[in-house]
Amino acid sequence: MVASTLCEGDAFHDALHAYQQIAGVLNAQGMAIVHERIFGSQSVEAGVMAARSAALNAWNLSDCGPLTYIHGNPPWGQGFAGFIIHAVAAEECWTIRDGNIPCGRGWKRNNTTFIVLQNIQGSDDLSSHPHLASPIKGEGVAKTQQVRRMLDHAERILRENNASYNNVVRTWFYLADILDWYPAFNKVRSEKYGEFGIMPGPQDRSLLLPASTGISGETCAGSACTMDLIAVAGQDGSTPVVRQLSNAEQLDAFRYGSAFSRGALIKDSDVTILQVSGTAAIDGKGKSMCANDFRGQVNATLEKVEALMDQAGAGLKDITAATIFVKRPEYAGIFREMARERGLEEFPAVCIVADVCRDELLFEIDAEAAVGKEGPRE
Repeated sequence: MVASTLCEGDAFHDALHAYQQIAGVLNAQGMAIVHERIFGSQSVEAGVMAARSAALNAWNLSDCGPLTYIHGNPPWGQGFAGFIIHAVAAEECWTIRDGNIPCGRGWKRNNTTFIVLQNIQGSDDLSSHPHLASPIKGEGVAKTQQVRRMLDHAERILRENNASYNNVVRTWFYLADILDWYPAFNKVRSEKYGEFGIMPGPQDRSLLLPASTGISGETCAGSACTMDLIAVAGQDGSTPVVRQLSNAEQLDAFRYGSAFSRGALIKDSDVTILQVSGTAAIDGKGKSMCANDFRGQVNATLEKVEALMDQAGAGLKDITAATIFVKRPEYAGIFREMARERGLEEFPAVCIVADVCRDELLFEIDAEAAVGKEGPRE
């Protein structure tokens, strides 16, 4: 479920209206939230959180579950950009805690266990904020050390819940000041993935790396890096039908130092879930495309995404949730215009202004799609 604010308004009332609608659906369908990401300015976080609590409590739904609030300005400046929520009606569903802090959700479906961890950061310190999981407190912890701690933190929680990083199929990394240290982040991530046994060698043909997004974003804890993840495990600890994807239109990212797969397929008996990694205008040699040309970068990016989704028999109209990152505020309206030209008038996406991993890249999209037995949407 995606709530997206398209123009400037009162953040509290915009968030309240969106959460009231979502809460009504959750209540009517008997569903539980399992992954919740909110995007908005730091200045409106308190108001958005108050609106969330009021709306959920009005429907007798708990507001104490884990979530990730990413500081990212909407195109008009300060305010509430929107949220992306995943909810399930599952055989079993439970809250995962790190100490007494809720940091994720687990659920079972068709003998498969799904785990989402949220707002994992690079410290073992516990926060006084109930919706935060282990922020860095104070100054002086090197950014790269925070990355190591963050990934070790995630691995520990996964193992405490009968899984490991080997079961992770999707990650989201939100990095403060990404352009200042993205290569250093990549170096540490690759080293840790080597320790976890999922980093491919030069001749490896099989991919074990998660699909991923790495983008500019901050939290109120002031950490250098924050992550969410999805892990999938079979009944005996094995991974069910999950396939990491390459893209014939793009060089595998790990070949140029970014340890992630272009996408991941999670196949169930009645639906295929496609996780599309953060994708920008990068060509088959790993080079940036369409310098200083926003429209060119959007077209190139969407072509790459379509080529990836075609492997699942899906297309852009099968996208159920997406995040749009634009380098400049004025680009948001141009993207919406281009989306309409492609027949995507009600594209389910939250748009924020953020730096992409390379200074020359003006646009990035990540997405999730679902294809049922009836096939892709027309």
